[in-house]
Amino acid sequence: MKLQRLLILAVISFFSTQITKAQEGLPIYSDYLTDNYYLLHPSMAGVANCSKVRITGRQQWFGDDDAPALVTASINGRIGESQSGIGGIVYSDNNGFHSQTGAYLTYAHHLMFSRSTADLNMLSFGLSVGAIQYKLDETSFLADGFDPIIAGIEQSATNFNVDFGFSYHLYNFYAHATVKNLLENDGINFNEQGLSFENLRTYIFSVGNTFSSYNNDWSFEPSVLFLYRDATEEASFDVNLKAYKAMDFGKVWGGISYRRSLDGAEFLDGSGVSSQKLQYITPLLGVDLDTFMFAYTYSYQANSVVFNNGGFHQLTLGYNFGCSKERYSCNCPAIN
Repeated sequence: MKLQRLLILAVISFFSTQITKAQEGLPIYSDYLTDNYYLLHPSMAGVANCSKVRITGRQQWFGDDDAPALVTASINGRIGESQSGIGGIVYSDNNGFHSQTGAYLTYAHHLMFSRSTADLNMLSFGLSVGAIQYKLDETSFLADGFDPIIAGIEQSATNFNVDFGFSYHLYNFYAHATVKNLLENDGINFNEQGLSFENLRTYIFSVGNTFSSYNNDWSFEPSVLFLYRDATEEASFDVNLKAYKAMDFGKVWGGISYRRSLDGAEFLDGSGVSSQKLQYITPLLGVDLDTFMFAYTYSYQANSVVFNNGGFHQLTLGYNFGCSKERYSCNCPAIN
């Protein structure tokens, strides 16, 4: 029984680190689906006809002390009437005794291939430069005595890195590809076994399309996302579906996302051995009120062995300003 409990605890730890990943930059959740693709892809800075402010707050496992919590704030927009955009992101991510605070600055350039702005055919490139401060609070670790490998202080270190990516939009179709953490870091990031990873490179690919019929208030947007972490060879994918309904006051939209890891873990289940892979089910609901946007997402981990049966709640508040006339004749929510 003791071995079984240890193996189950190991599985819980494995899946917890899959989703919190507290030492490698801005965590990748499902908040990009709440009109927030810029959080993942720097090439989306300034791509829309409005400048955008987005603030998100995420809380995991209500009722548990020091549960993971994330706050992000971002802004991006076009530089005047040029083909360039800029943006910025700040965030704070807390996970138990670990925390990180980061900031990114972004420049993007958008190349039009169509003869006029009536048709959308655009290739975008983006580069983000970021600084991240990591902290480990060890002040409560030595309550029961002395340990030579524990300093008993709040340790901190700062890491600089670069994200690069591109986006392609053709009418109602879009595709994104981004490499995060291009640079090798200084080995300040550790996993739960104490192993240092200098390579935090992460590859993100996403593709989607919006479908609608003429003179219909409804539209539907299926999309997929694939994520791969270079050092640990972990991979996962998202399958998403969103629906939009045009209203007199703006737009109401909602959808569902399914995330699954391609890597699993084995554990003792009674007298046998079972395995499971990380699975998330995330419904989302949002509303656009003139220049304001409000959204809520709830993520549920659909695994038999979990740390907590509670879900993960996230709110997104948005504000659009400096809007120009809709540039393109397309049903493209991220652009028009």
